Amino acid sequence: MPPVKPMLAKSVAKIPPGMHYEAKWDGFRAIVFRDGDEVELGSRTTKPLTRYFPELVAALKERVPERCVLDGEIVIAREGRLDFDALTERIHPADSRVRMLAERTPSSFVAFDLLALDDESLLDVPLSDRRELLVRALAGATPPVHVAPATTDVEVARQWFDEYEGAGLDGVVAKPPGLRYRQDERAMFKVKHERTADVVVAGYRFHKSGPVVGSLLLGLYDDRGALQHVGVCAAFSMKRRAELVDELEPLRMDDVGGHPWAAWAEEAAHESARLPGAPSRWSGKKDLSWVPLRPERVAEVAYDHMENAARFRHTARFRRWRPDRTPESCTYAQLEEPVRYDLTEILG
Repeated sequence: MPPVKPMLAKSVAKIPPGMHYEAKWDGFRAIVFRDGDEVELGSRTTKPLTRYFPELVAALKERVPERCVLDGEIVIAREGRLDFDALTERIHPADSRVRMLAERTPSSFVAFDLLALDDESLLDVPLSDRRELLVRALAGATPPVHVAPATTDVEVARQWFDEYEGAGLDGVVAKPPGLRYRQDERAMFKVKHERTADVVVAGYRFHKSGPVVGSLLLGLYDDRGALQHVGVCAAFSMKRRAELVDELEPLRMDDVGGHPWAAWAEEAAHESARLPGAPSRWSGKKDLSWVPLRPERVAEVAYDHMENAARFRHTARFRRWRPDRTPESCTYAQLEEPVRYDLTEILG
C-alpha cells in the first residue's frame, strides 16, 4: 500500500563492471499501485501524481497485472526524444488543461522494477529474480507501457551511455544483481554525462540561511545578442558562499534597471526570453528575487545536458572563474550537441 519510497542511486564517475544495467530515464520517477480498478501513481517524494496523468491510469488498467506494484518512470516523447518540459506542464491545477494535454502530449510509463505481485511482496527478492518476474508480468504490455531495456554486458551499457543521450536520456544506472529493494536508500549507481561551458554570471540569489550566496544565475548570449538565463550553479560550502558576496560586490547593481533581465518580474516577458524567476507551479510561494550583477564576469561550469537546447536540465557545478574570456564570447555555439537517436529504437 502507498506510500513506498523509491530506491535511489548515488553518482559515480565510471560504469562499474559486473552489474545489471539500464538507461537512466529523464522523467518523473513513479511507483504504480494497481488493485483492480484502483490505480495510484506515487512520486519520488510519495506525493500523488494520479490526477495529472489520466491517460496513463487508463492504459495501466489495461496493460499491467490486476494486483501489482511497479517502479518506473513517467516520460513524454516528442519527435523521437524525451521532452521534460512537456512533462512539467502536466502539474496544473485545472483538470480541463490536464486532460487537454493528455490528448495533445500523451505520456508513457517505463517499468524497471516489480515490487509486489498479487499477494506477494518482492522487496526482499534479489534484483535478478525481480527482473525475471517483471519481464514475465509485462510480457503482453503494449505502448504506452514499456519494460526498460536491460543488460548485464558492460560494453553494451557503455554503448547505451554514448548513444542514448541523443534521445534525451541522461546516462546509465548500474544495480548489483543480488540487490534487495531498499526504500529511500542510495543503493544503486548512476553515471551521468558531464560537459563544461563558459557562462556569464549575471546575478545571484541569497541562501535560505542568511545573507550569503545561495546560487549564481547563469547566462548565455543567443544569435541575436540577447543574454538568456540558462540556469544556476549552487553547490558551495558556507565559507565560500560568504566569500562570494564580497567577491561579487563590485559588480552589484543598485537596481535591476538597465540589466539584460530587467523585465524578469513581468510574466509576459517570459514568453519571448529566458529570464530568472519565471512563474512556476513548482516554486509555490518561494522567494524568487535576486541580486543583479553587471554581466561582466565569466565562469566555467560543468553540466550534464541541455533541456530543449535552451537551458541546463539540472543545477550546474562551478569549476573556476575565466578572466581570459569576454562575456560576449559566451554563446550557445560552444555547447556540444549530442547526435540524435530515435527513442523508438530504445523502446521498440
